[in-house]
Amino acid sequence: MRTAVTAVQDSVEERDLTFEGFAYTCRIVHQGAPQTAPLLLLGGSSQDRYSWQSHERWLAPLCTLITVDLPGYGSSDFLPARYGIDFLADAVQHMLTEIGVPEVNLFGGCFGEVVGLRFAQRHPEPVRRIVFGGAAIRLPDIYTDAVPRVSRALEQGDIEGAAEGLVRLFMSNPGAGKVRKHAAVARLLHRQFMNQTPDELRKAVEHNTRLVTHGCYEPLPVPDVPSLVFTGEYDTLCTPEMGRELAATMPSARFTTVKEADHLVTVERSQESADLIGRFCTDRPIDGLPYCGTVESPRADTVHAAACR
Repeated sequence: MRTAVTAVQDSVEERDLTFEGFAYTCRIVHQGAPQTAPLLLLGGSSQDRYSWQSHERWLAPLCTLITVDLPGYGSSDFLPARYGIDFLADAVQHMLTEIGVPEVNLFGGCFGEVVGLRFAQRHPEPVRRIVFGGAAIRLPDIYTDAVPRVSRALEQGDIEGAAEGLVRLFMSNPGAGKVRKHAAVARLLHRQFMNQTPDELRKAVEHNTRLVTHGCYEPLPVPDVPSLVFTGEYDTLCTPEMGRELAATMPSARFTTVKEADHLVTVERSQESADLIGRFCTDRPIDGLPYCGTVESPRADTVHAAACR
């Protein structure tokens, strides 16, 4: 295993790392006067370590930010699908050890939640708080139905067909309810998929194979730390009910929805989602926020309902 500092500019540092023979890169935005532990941001499968730069204006004043292209994603080495979620979770711990960060607040969005939850289950010691967005503990039926079609289109070079399928998968039907920036984000997502390089397309196919092969959830203990799960109120991929289901498996999790958003809540309502994450990680109130629904406690509600039977 090797580690090397490849670039340092102002308060931003990039580190090249290698885990079990696979090279990957993390990005660290340092905060000299943090209000809370470093925030580790694990994004979705089509996001990379630069995808959170628009959130930095709100989050970087609070704490050090860490993003990463894990093996198999972004600019990092291709990772065969035989390497599952446990491997990626262990790579996260390897990164924290290598960069000398003993504790983190953990955010995972979409696929980042899958990796983040497994990391917290396998390596609970560094985790101080957990926030998951657009998350579920089971693969949505619409995902498993779409994967063969999208993968086949990618393998055949039908990028247009794959892009249209992925936009339909990730975004709600326009008739579901008012979603901020729906048309603009749909165009952005389509353009992003259309502009993928051959390396990115190969990784996208392997990612889908990895998820379908290994699944996204193991019923292992979750650390009893302050936790929050949120979804866009019109998320049709990882629905609010799926978010509540995930929160109910976590000892201290609360759940809420973000108004006028779907699965891409962190893009459609970037300032609001950053505010929610920042508030939670600095122990500020999250009840009664104008952009959120009611804050619930699904596990406590489940326990209470069982006790009343």
